[in-house]
Parts: sequence; structure tokens; C-alpha cells
Amino acid sequence: MSLLSVRGVGRRFGSVVAVEGVDLAVEPGEVVGLLGANGAGKTTLIRIALGLLVPTDGRVALFGLPPSRETRARLGYVPQGLGLWEDLTVDENLAFGARAFGGPRRPTEDADVRAIGGALVRDLPLGLRRRVAFAVALAHAPELLVLDEPTSGVDPLARARLWDTIRAAAERGAGTLVTTHHMAEADECDRLVIMAAGRVVAQGTTAAIVGDTTALEVATGRWEDAFQVLTDAGVPVALVGRHLRASGVDPARVRAVLAAAAVDAELVVVPATLDEAFVALATRPAA
Repeated sequence: MSLLSVRGVGRRFGSVVAVEGVDLAVEPGEVVGLLGANGAGKTTLIRIALGLLVPTDGRVALFGLPPSRETRARLGYVPQGLGLWEDLTVDENLAFGARAFGGPRRPTEDADVRAIGGALVRDLPLGLRRRVAFAVALAHAPELLVLDEPTSGVDPLARARLWDTIRAAAERGAGTLVTTHHMAEADECDRLVIMAAGRVVAQGTTAAIVGDTTALEVATGRWEDAFQVLTDAGVPVALVGRHLRASGVDPARVRAVLAAAAVDAELVVVPATLDEAFVALATRPAA
């Protein structure tokens, strides 16, 4: 039985379609990454999955049952706003979180969080507040973690520590659904679900999603001129080292633009990165 099952879910706000026809599942011990740009519908989908929003279409099941206070007691949730009481101490937040979920409080494994138990949350830097939010979410040994942009705004070291916490929970058998717009975090997930404009445009492993998608690499000694010329012509390019890369473009057009500006360059079709595959998927016209 899936810990979380979403089938054909949609949500409209008046004439605005926020989520449409989404299928998603999370199994025990699995880390599922929900990726997409800001406004893709990730947070709306999370709120539907938790039963905080009623879907316009489709069905949601938590632990095989409709979302309810009882099923939500079996999960740990870190919202974008962290869900902490800033005028309480770290220990008070941990105690409140465990009691709110109706279970005994399990001591946190984060030594840094244990060391600041008497500090008020409002006095902590963002990285530590996020670690406290994780500790609160894990305090009652949940079977499912739902994390909405949990690493947003923290430095790379703090982000790595938070992912260590996510992976440790998965190794104990907890499933995790984590949203992010950081493509670099995709490798931390067992499986990805990519959303754009409220719809799932791809799901599977990173290798499966990239598939045979390709990009165009532009090698030239005049990379500054090439970048300017292509950008002025409306060709989306990114600078990687001193090579330019473009995805979803016609090589003949790139060659013509460079030739018209008398910029000599070698064009090579190469395997796309996940970021490039995502751009191609997100800009693909709806079927």
C-alpha cells in the first residue's frame, strides 16, 4: 500500500486552473522529489495531498484512507513557512509538535538542535530554524515526511545536512515527498515528478526523464561575442565554463545567427542535463 496516493487530482480557483490531472504516489523508504519552477502548482498539490485543500477533481489517499486528522498524525510536515512558534524555545516547539501529533516525543538526533534547546526560535538563523523544523517533524517518528521547499534560502552546507536527515529517515523506512526548484537536488531523490503549469510533464529517475533529450554546445574563442549575438537574436543560451549551451533550439538557426555576425564556432549536439531537459519539458505545448 502506498503511503500517499494521488489520482487524477485537479484544483481550480474560479477560472484559474492551479493543478490538473496529477497522478503521484510515495512508497515506504522512497524519496520522491516534486520539482518545478515557482508557480508550477507544487504547494497547491501538497495542500491537497494533506487534506488542507479539497480537490476539484480526483482522489487522494493517505495510508489508504481519505486525508483526516488521524491519517495526518502519522506524517511529519515542514511547510514553506516552517510552522514553528517563534516566541517559544526550541524545546517547547519540539514538545508541542510531538503532543499535537498525539505521540511520544523522540529525542532529536541533531546535536546542534539539542544544544540550543533553551533558545527562542526567533533568535535563530534560518539554517538552524530549518533544522529545528525538521526535528519537530521527526519528533513523533512519522511514517511519511512531506517537505515543502525545505532547503530554500540556506547555504550549501546546511542544505547537505538537511538532505542527510531526509535520507536517514528514508533508511528507517519513512517515505518522503519533497518539493524543490533546485535541479541540483534531483540526485538526492529516488524518483522525480516534474510539474509545469499545474500538470505533471514527466516522472521517473533522472536518467529516464533526460532520456534522449539533447542540447547544442557552441565552442568558440569569441564566446563573449557569441553569447551577445545569440541573446540579441532571442536564442536562449547558458554559459558553462567558456562554452555556450542551448536547449530546444534549431542548430541551423544558431549557425546562421553566428555566421551573420562573422563569429566562427563549432556546434556539437550533446546529451542534455536535467536542467535543459526540464526547460524543454516545461516549454512543450500542452497536448
